[in-house]
Amino acid sequence: MGKKLYVGNLGYDVSSSDLEALLSEHGTVLSAEVISDRATGRSKGFGFVEMETDAAAQAAISALNDQPHSGRNLTVNEAKPKAPRTGGGGYGGGGGGGGRRDRY
Repeated sequence: MGKKLYVGNLGYDVSSSDLEALLSEHGTVLSAEVISDRATGRSKGFGFVEMETDAAAQAAISALNDQPHSGRNLTVNEAKPKAPRTGGGGYGGGGGGGGRRDRY
């Protein structure tokens, strides 16, 4: 299984294929995706890349973290697992009071 990397502070014009090309210099890229806003389709300025090996992932982190790309310094590190969503309102989420209150 490969190692997933977070790549942040990307220029808004960087595409998934650009991201793949950038990291493929450091090893085999299994997947690369720049995250876009669902409503506008515009890049959110970060993405995820899955490298084939841990060694390739470490090489990419060492070579690219805090390095300039498209006028910005990249943030490249090991991706953290997605935290489960909790509460926060919406439908079926926790909820708050508002029930009847007796007045004395």
